Amino acid sequence: MSFNDEQLRHEKVFRDPIHGTVTVDNQIILDLINSPEFQRLRRVKQLGTTSLVFHGAEHSRFGHCLGVYEITRRLCAQFERNYPSQIDGDGLWDNNERPVALCAALLHDLGHGPYSHTFEHIFKTDHELITRRLITDPSTNVNKILRRVSDEFPAQVASVISHEYPNKQVVSMISSQVDADRMDYLQRDAYYTGTNYGKFDLDRVLRVMQPTKDGIAFKMSGMHAVEDYIISRLQMYLQVYFHPVTRSLEVILDHLLNRAHWMCNHPDQQREAFNPELLMPFFRNKFNLSDYLALDDGTLTTYFTQWKHSRDTILADLAHRFLDRRPLKSAEYDDQTAKLLPELRKLIQASGFNSAYYTATNASYKLPYDTYHPRTAQPQTQIELIQPDGELVELSTVSTLVKSVSGKEAGDQRFFFPKEMLSTSNDLELFAPYYEEFQSHIKNNHVC
Repeated sequence: MSFNDEQLRHEKVFRDPIHGTVTVDNQIILDLINSPEFQRLRRVKQLGTTSLVFHGAEHSRFGHCLGVYEITRRLCAQFERNYPSQIDGDGLWDNNERPVALCAALLHDLGHGPYSHTFEHIFKTDHELITRRLITDPSTNVNKILRRVSDEFPAQVASVISHEYPNKQVVSMISSQVDADRMDYLQRDAYYTGTNYGKFDLDRVLRVMQPTKDGIAFKMSGMHAVEDYIISRLQMYLQVYFHPVTRSLEVILDHLLNRAHWMCNHPDQQREAFNPELLMPFFRNKFNLSDYLALDDGTLTTYFTQWKHSRDTILADLAHRFLDRRPLKSAEYDDQTAKLLPELRKLIQASGFNSAYYTATNASYKLPYDTYHPRTAQPQTQIELIQPDGELVELSTVSTLVKSVSGKEAGDQRFFFPKEMLSTSNDLELFAPYYEEFQSHIKNNHVC
């Protein structure tokens, strides 16, 4: 049985605030959506701790994955309508690639864990690797559904996510500098955070996309729409994703899980704080797919609520700070002022705070756009425009706006510390002169 043999007699429609409707016309897609592995994504927030800053950002990985599927579905339809392949190797769109593109788009974030990137950092997991395992492991419902197409189909879908699939058009749809993933999360995150930074003309960008032998390019007439997308993406990173309070809460979450991890591996520490034992396989670094699928944001929140009552004062305090939204303060630093950090940590330690759990440095930088550098570890696919004569030209060579931001990192470095260190109502006055000296070296004298 092929993918097309499972077409639905009547389309199923999901109402969506970003795309209006998400249309499903195939039983394979519908069954993947209804699988337990995919339904778990309803319980994993798309933006993690960002909802503690932008209160509307409660949306889930589930909605985002449906959105990436919908954009890919529309793009496949546009390619089939306007650029159907006539002969093998002509660089146009072969609609036989549609099934693998749709399934890869839908499942691309299947392996995200709770509080995604913070969880990955602590427990050394890799959401893309776990996504591929969930797709290819014969024990999963997702794998069983995909194998209805063919025994090789799960591996083909997984290879799109690993960028190894031979058709570069399909890979570019899911992962490139202008892909369905980024186009959905920018629009979706802007909507739910209540900001305007990530909005761009999605319909126009999709209309000017065109298949090529080496992937996807853009009509020259669509250059300004692509410029708008790149700048919107930069603004979302600087104003939303890199928000200092969001990063502060990620630091607390990181330290909270690290403290629990440390306690678990010291026999003299209390053990009742780890019942039920859903986190134990991760503390022991011996987890399987079933263990992974048992975790979501709610699972961790239950642990944090329990840890608020721990006899370990650091664990209890960090749990209170995270759940009650008591972020650390932060200050920018640079290469010149970094020399002050060891002294600041000593002052914080002397004031009664364990500096390992109450201080941190965080550097958040993003390249708005980068050209192709084949010798780098993970080279970016560059954005190319199609000239009237059919030749391809790299975007920054014709766009003054993109050239001005190309290859230039935007962001900052921050030192995080307890808010109490700024209080004048306690015995921490010794900190003040150091803080003033520290701030005197920081651009804009900005504290968050």
